[in-house]
Amino acid sequence: MACSVWSGTVLGVEGCAVAVEVDLVRRLPRTLVVGLAGKATKESVERVRSAIVASGAEYPRKRVTVNLAPADLPKVGTGFDLPIAVAILAAGDDELAAALSRTFLIGELSLGGQLRPIRGALPLTLLAAELGLARVILPAGCAAEGAVVPGIEVLAARDLAQVLDMLRGGAPLPAAQPDPPAAITHSADLADVRGQALARRGLEVAAAGGHNLLLVGPPGCGKTMLASRLATILPPLDFDEALAVTRIHSVAGLLAPGEGLVSQRPFRAPHHSVSTAGLLGGASLRPGELSLAHCGVLFLDEIPEFPRRVLEQLRGPLEDREVVIARAAGTVRLPASCTLVAAANPCPCGYLGHPTRPCRCPESAVRRYASRLSGPLLDRIDLHVAVDPVPPEELLGRPRGASSSQVRGRVLSARRMQAARYADAPFNCNAELDGPAVRQASQLAEPARRLLQDAATRLGLSGRGCDRVLKVARTVADLDASAPVMLPHVAEALGFRGQDRVPQTLSATA
Repeated sequence: MACSVWSGTVLGVEGCAVAVEVDLVRRLPRTLVVGLAGKATKESVERVRSAIVASGAEYPRKRVTVNLAPADLPKVGTGFDLPIAVAILAAGDDELAAALSRTFLIGELSLGGQLRPIRGALPLTLLAAELGLARVILPAGCAAEGAVVPGIEVLAARDLAQVLDMLRGGAPLPAAQPDPPAAITHSADLADVRGQALARRGLEVAAAGGHNLLLVGPPGCGKTMLASRLATILPPLDFDEALAVTRIHSVAGLLAPGEGLVSQRPFRAPHHSVSTAGLLGGASLRPGELSLAHCGVLFLDEIPEFPRRVLEQLRGPLEDREVVIARAAGTVRLPASCTLVAAANPCPCGYLGHPTRPCRCPESAVRRYASRLSGPLLDRIDLHVAVDPVPPEELLGRPRGASSSQVRGRVLSARRMQAARYADAPFNCNAELDGPAVRQASQLAEPARRLLQDAATRLGLSGRGCDRVLKVARTVADLDASAPVMLPHVAEALGFRGQDRVPQTLSATA
């Protein structure tokens, strides 16, 4: 008799339905797993056999054929242990098979029958809800992830024996409860930054509109400190954003045991030795650092030190806000809507333009250093900010800038204006606007239009560069609660975009 159980696998960050079919035949005892199963899935045979025996059941002395359908979909991971074990036992037990109706199972088994947490519990629970199933049985260690999904019952199980007892009419499994979101705490505050009025304003504009930001300055001037404060002035995650971030972190295995929805915006700062696969995602089709920073901040410190071939791979994802990975195993789309903050020294030694420490780099070395960032990549960074050394009187004096909470209030007001403006559009913030949409949203006053035209000719701005100036100007106007974009707003945006090539940007500190 054949039996089928609902389960699933994760491809990228999406759950894909898999039917675990088991057939028992009176032949020499042997267990076969077919259906494009990965190595870890094929190894489940021995884990399942030991777990069934340890749970007090008898493993069938027949030919056991396990088919994972659809057969052309790659199956990876150890989450098929539980559905395979239950399907094998249900294939010879009509009562047990009937109890599996509209039930989704996923989980890894130990040799003793205990259930271990698996990656991707949240996207798989979302999949079960989309399939219209009634309940999901998850390992207790990751059940809180799935419990945040509305409209479906999520049950937490400790071991295989407990699952079998429930299915046969015994003690019910406890319903999983989502953990309350952790309180948002920031040990850092923007008020800690001394001086740097222009860079602080750049952070505020970047947070208000979701714009990418480049900080250029000598070592020790506060670039890393400024970047780490950006997360403290961003708006809190709404439910949809928190669900998207938690889904990505669940697939990546970054959630702590029992953790529910992620409550803080991600801040990712990969080392400059990161590979293309580590930054964008690799052959395993799992998310890279860019996707892990979704709805948060990706900080690339010393960006000229990153391999150029890696940086050039960012051009498409920064524009499209998603990563498309095409491999032999399949093609996936990974969300990657984040704010990029890049930091760079003005030259190899870092002291070009420093008021007290002379730069000894040859001009050719400065040009080579600057050429590590291509024009098309810089064209996708809206804000270019020169960060100067802080004078000692400001460094040792009392902080005079606004705190993170004060700046966050202004950012929230600007974001609310954008939410109302784009309520019927597929955009969330100004940085996401395309060309026609940004020109429509700008509502340029005539003096502002003339200034932008003159500046585009004088600075040689590309079409994309003009659109990005308009996006920044729209954000500056939102911070001023102004419906039209006025001349001062365009002037400030041009100040952040005045250098459209990295040699000019780096020499701005001179």
